[in-house]
Amino acid sequence: MNAQTGPGPAGEAFNYAAHLFAANAGRADRIAYVDDRGSLRYGELAERARRLGAALLAARLRREERVLLLAHDTSDWPVSFLGALYAGIVPVAVNTLLTADDYAYVLAHSGARAAIVSAPLVPVLAQAMSQGPHALDTLVVSGTDTPQPVAGIPGGTHGFETFLAAGAPLAQAARTCGDSIGFWLYSSGSTGRPKGTVHCHASPWWVAELYGKPVLGMREDDVCFSAAKLFFAYGLGNALFFPLAVGASSVLMAERPTPDAVFRRWTGQRPTLFFGAPTGYAGMLASPGLPAREQVALRLCSSAGEALPREIGERFTRHFGCEVIDGIGSTEMLHIFLSNRPGDVRYGTTGRPVPGYEIDLRDEHGRPVPDGEVGDLFIRGPSSALMYWEDRARSRETFIGDWTRSGDKYSRDADGYYTYAGRSDDMLKVSGQYVSPFEVEATLVQHEAVLEAALIGVDDENGLTRSKAFVVLKAGRSPGEALEAELQSFVKQRLAPHKYPRRIEFIAELPKTATGKIQRFRLRDREREAP
Repeated sequence: MNAQTGPGPAGEAFNYAAHLFAANAGRADRIAYVDDRGSLRYGELAERARRLGAALLAARLRREERVLLLAHDTSDWPVSFLGALYAGIVPVAVNTLLTADDYAYVLAHSGARAAIVSAPLVPVLAQAMSQGPHALDTLVVSGTDTPQPVAGIPGGTHGFETFLAAGAPLAQAARTCGDSIGFWLYSSGSTGRPKGTVHCHASPWWVAELYGKPVLGMREDDVCFSAAKLFFAYGLGNALFFPLAVGASSVLMAERPTPDAVFRRWTGQRPTLFFGAPTGYAGMLASPGLPAREQVALRLCSSAGEALPREIGERFTRHFGCEVIDGIGSTEMLHIFLSNRPGDVRYGTTGRPVPGYEIDLRDEHGRPVPDGEVGDLFIRGPSSALMYWEDRARSRETFIGDWTRSGDKYSRDADGYYTYAGRSDDMLKVSGQYVSPFEVEATLVQHEAVLEAALIGVDDENGLTRSKAFVVLKAGRSPGEALEAELQSFVKQRLAPHKYPRRIEFIAELPKTATGKIQRFRLRDREREAP
């Protein structure tokens, strides 16, 4: 295989997990992962993953059936992901911050036969299971050897270590090819319902060859640390696809990536590569605990999830003497396809196309736009997803021949550098995660005091997007700070935490069209014109 041909098509065997294990066969004693519990060497990773694959098959899962992976970032996560792939079973990675309603939908939509879940997340998964029919037969709990049994699981509830120890490691990988379905990642859509984005076994190989090795320059002696979690496409590349492609080590962190939590790893584990999002960089720069340059070993940092404001990138580099290369990727393309380069960073831009990917900017009629004008961003490259599972309409809207519609708007300057101009629709991206205005608005109007609501994105003092809700109250209800806090809490209790509105403004009426549709662009214009 090489970066021109890649893994072979149908008929030519390629199993991504088996490929990694073979590539790292000479590194059995080298540390692959360090988490809050200890370290895991490359030889142990391969052996435990093969045991996990054998255990899933012994639990009567069959080729291309799904296993839900709802787990915090520990070494059990890559063991589970690679073990399922090795056995030809499809891991379905899920955000650990969703609600029981979201998980109930994912369970029904994916038809997952088994679930591997971190112990603290078992209650919310059990609540999701109680809301409707599901296909779960086996539940494996990471983080405890004596999990409490969960009702409605015919195959039983198992501790992770007990599940692995039940049999011998799987001797042979499933015979898959590069185009075989490998894994799913769930991506939020404009309706608020997550989309099951289906990737093949070859996709991780491609993103490592096209971005991890040549752009990041990742090498065997690197120590990687990603604030973005493994269930994100961004985090999955940072902490699994890229380091395992070159025999590097990765630091995993189960807790939230607060500034102090990140700083402890920077100064304790001394990573050389760090991967974060603009919100995180802004929070760290504002923290009184920010380490001095000589306390860290960073050689390069990466930013994605939303556009990195120029001022944040420049301040970070001044303090640490380390560049932050801003890039854009997507769940549909698996990782970054447009990026700044080490030694060639233009803060305020998203850089240039990653070699191996083609970028096209088009107007509303599908025609190319000239330099300096804003267009819709389309991408063509070998890591594109196959489809959205059981969603032909949205698959056809996004995957158009060889091209993938990103839903982002960009402009390109005469030097070929691209600058972000916003989303093509009303979707917001807050802290690197999409938020559907419709979902938040529908939740707000469930409150007894709210008549109508509209959500938009506004930029804060760092140039980062924050959600703001405009709320019309019912007659007899008075606005105030107490009600604002109550509404924010109301949304937090019903939706994933990142979806609550950071600001709320009470207004008399919302701008609408003659047919009654809310005109969010008028609210955005109002914000821009405000003194």
